Amino acid sequence: MTEKRIDKEKIGTIIATDCGSTTTKAILIEKTEDGFRLQKRGEAPTTVEKPAEDVTKGVLNAINEIEDLTGRKFTKDNKVLKQEEGDDGADVYISTSSAGGGLQMMVAGVVKQMTTESAQRAALGAGAIVMDALAINDGRLPHERIERIRNLRPDMILLAGGIDGGDIKHVVEMAEIIGSADPRPRFGAQYTLPVIYAGNKDARGEVKKLLEEKTALFVVDNIRPTLEREVLGPARDKIHDLFLEHVMAHAPGYKKLMEWTDVEIMPTPGAVGDIMQLISRTEGLTLVGVDIGGATTDVFSVFFDPETEDPVFNRTVSANLGMSYSISNVVAEAGLANILRWVPFDIDERELRNRIRNKMIRPTTIPQTLEELMVEQGICREALRLAFVQHKEMAVGLKGVQKERGIGDAFDQETSGQSLVDMMKLDMLVGSGGVLSHAPRRVQSAMMLLDGFLPEGFTILTVDSIFMMPQLGVLAKVHEESALEVFHKDCLIYLGTAIAPVGQAKDGDVAMEVKITLPDGKQEVRKCRYGYIERIPLGVGEKATVEAHPTRKFDLGAGRGKPVTKEVVGGVVGIILDTRGRRPFNVPENPAKRVEKLLAWNEAMDMYPEMKR
Repeated sequence: MTEKRIDKEKIGTIIATDCGSTTTKAILIEKTEDGFRLQKRGEAPTTVEKPAEDVTKGVLNAINEIEDLTGRKFTKDNKVLKQEEGDDGADVYISTSSAGGGLQMMVAGVVKQMTTESAQRAALGAGAIVMDALAINDGRLPHERIERIRNLRPDMILLAGGIDGGDIKHVVEMAEIIGSADPRPRFGAQYTLPVIYAGNKDARGEVKKLLEEKTALFVVDNIRPTLEREVLGPARDKIHDLFLEHVMAHAPGYKKLMEWTDVEIMPTPGAVGDIMQLISRTEGLTLVGVDIGGATTDVFSVFFDPETEDPVFNRTVSANLGMSYSISNVVAEAGLANILRWVPFDIDERELRNRIRNKMIRPTTIPQTLEELMVEQGICREALRLAFVQHKEMAVGLKGVQKERGIGDAFDQETSGQSLVDMMKLDMLVGSGGVLSHAPRRVQSAMMLLDGFLPEGFTILTVDSIFMMPQLGVLAKVHEESALEVFHKDCLIYLGTAIAPVGQAKDGDVAMEVKITLPDGKQEVRKCRYGYIERIPLGVGEKATVEAHPTRKFDLGAGRGKPVTKEVVGGVVGIILDTRGRRPFNVPENPAKRVEKLLAWNEAMDMYPEMKR
């Protein structure tokens, strides 16, 4: 679609929707005396499937909720009303979407640990779910790869492989496999599957011969022109364009929705990634964000490349880790013992399995008792931990860099590059998704983030209040200032700052001493003992100066035993002094000792005031 000309100065009322796989969410943002603020929100079931088969019906229903709450009109004649005169209508209407399963892709390359991994990063960064990653050295026979492509029916395929000027044999072989599969897309039986070629430029002619007649072939710059460089931008841009032109255009009702919007519809995860990168860039922060849903868990990060000092964005999708539909996968992958270590009461494995099976059978239910809530929050910790492990494996420096090796040597390469994720350098952790955003007490959200991600040193903990990051990501394309204002004032809830020295000692030994100068000038001195956790109140918007002196076995970022002085921000939880030690820390295996230790941590944080020892 051609983007409409928008005068930023005239924007005062914004309607934004996010069409999810099950729920469509609408928000109303308006310019007030206090700047741009969230005013109202509404939601309704998504209507991309039968019997409605028209995504715009769910959009109108969600916006109708806002109309009921405000007494104003934002729809007319079954479409979004644009403001011309009076108080009715919106100046701008924008939308994101993951309905119909979102953007589902396959990627293919030559070497699994090099070009195929670069292709995965390009697809994930564009907001796609990567259904499978094919490579010449993935251990599969050609007919198995062909069968895989035919069975999965992706929305599009990204083909990469080879450095510019290198051997073309293997990337041509992968193009032959795609051509032999004669792939058919998920939506739109009458259109041809898009294939993006982003490999060795010398192979373009051969790839065109093989794929131009069987697929809708698009050629972009090589994502790996040399071993030392990764250029993901052109491939990501083309993925986004094709998502609109080929995928969304054939999904029920999207052609109509695209006519309503003032800027292009974005894939929901891509929009979240954009707002994360915007915050990192404008605030100068390194950050990790997570969206934990019922079926999948997305992890986003922005860290600085130690070689170039440039910010590097990464996103991963753990498609089998979630809190409802995929809850059994979390248990299977983590193991029951790892779930059990977070449960602060005596329970046998059989009863725990039955509780989890009940959730699997009835995935949309919410905990009805305190014990059910504790089990669910324990499973959340493991889902976050596992998703973050997968993310760190993908968010790495380039393989093969500055090494003398031929392509044959690369096939034997099994080691990953250095992970870019450095928890000691992490500034902010952002959590979203129902189990984090809607926890009964914010301190529970803080503890799930702490236990799932194990931050080190000084880290700001936050949660998304109602998961409006997708809408703000696409809003930033129209009006960056308003997106940032709403993000900080209405979207982001500051939980506080965690201070976590890394090291190991005997239980009860002093790990660090801290002197905290509070906003009123009062000072508080604490000796923090190994294996414990403490909480000091510091309100939202308040700042304090912390002088931390770790003992010689512990590190806060400056080296073992070296002091660190920092200004920290408060939040609804405050300052958290986490001296539970090395990462990952150990929870006692003995059931009685486990319960005792967990209850001590919970009481120190006032996690479950209903449950006092």
